[in-house]
Amino acid sequence: MSGRATAQRGRRKTKSARAGVIFPVGRIYKFLRKGTHHFRIGVGAPIYQAAVMEYLCAEILELAGNAARDNKKTRITPRHILLAIANDLELHKLLQGVTIPQGGVVPHINPELLKKRKGGKLVPATEPKAKIAKSPKKNASVAAVKSVKESKASPSKKASPTKKKKGGKAGDGDSGSKGITVLSEKTLFLGQKLSVVQGNLTEFDVEAVVHPTNATFNLSGEVGSALSKVGGEDLDKAVQALHKEHGNLEISEATISDAPNLKPNHIIHIHSPVWGKGNPVEELEKAIQNVLSLADEKSLATIALPSIGSGMNNFPKQTAAQTILKAISNYFVTAMSSSLKQIYFVLFDMESIGVYTMELAKLE
Repeated sequence: MSGRATAQRGRRKTKSARAGVIFPVGRIYKFLRKGTHHFRIGVGAPIYQAAVMEYLCAEILELAGNAARDNKKTRITPRHILLAIANDLELHKLLQGVTIPQGGVVPHINPELLKKRKGGKLVPATEPKAKIAKSPKKNASVAAVKSVKESKASPSKKASPTKKKKGGKAGDGDSGSKGITVLSEKTLFLGQKLSVVQGNLTEFDVEAVVHPTNATFNLSGEVGSALSKVGGEDLDKAVQALHKEHGNLEISEATISDAPNLKPNHIIHIHSPVWGKGNPVEELEKAIQNVLSLADEKSLATIALPSIGSGMNNFPKQTAAQTILKAISNYFVTAMSSSLKQIYFVLFDMESIGVYTMELAKLE
């Protein structure tokens, strides 16, 4: 009998093993009894507590590992744990009152106080911004304001009964971004929203639209043709004048111009890399970073961009989506403060919409 009892004691399992968790259920039960001695502690309470703690630790370590990898570090530091918690809405809400030693803080700095990136270099924020050439639509709006003032000053003159809306003819309905349907959306830890929508880039009432092009600002691509069709000769002349003034674009280089006759105020031209030439993935990441840096430099809050590279430049749709979303996430983690608040991915085919929706859901 004694030998049988000894064998049974040798096969005895711990509470953690029987519950299928790693955290010590027995020790947690003792802490619960000690800290909440005036309450009744059920049998399942320490098991549930151990499972919740184990899940939270695994989730935080996974996100912290991703943050360390994005910052090209091989060791997880308290700073990476802080970024992991701040980057997840649920964890941030749960642990908003928790202080992580040596984790630093998530800074909240106004964009006007930060140094701006220009051509890969940091320049003081007080540097005067480059002026963008005014388009005919700007001059027309100024003339309209003057005419209204003159009509108020002299009652004999009557103002025009119809007012020309931005980007369309007088009396046209507003089909801008206010009435769009968001198919998928992700909010980053600094508050920037990434939204997948279906539609036409020329119809979005945003501050800037991104135009993938080549070194000579060619408007023959899908996006360029759509912009040229709406913008007309005024847009073509503005792009030609920009090419003459700026010269050819380097690969991944971005520059900005006005958007005559369009709802967006500006067009960000980017020399999109071609799949199969050079190092297209790194060049596409650099292109996205240049677009975002230029938007911050001009203090833009909303931009709309297509799936850069996956059209005539033959990027696989999933590779382009992964690269673009990763570059955007890394930019905001590094910049920590930005004037950008909303980024629209404007797509027209269901395959691209499905790919971006899936990749956006994976984004951490």
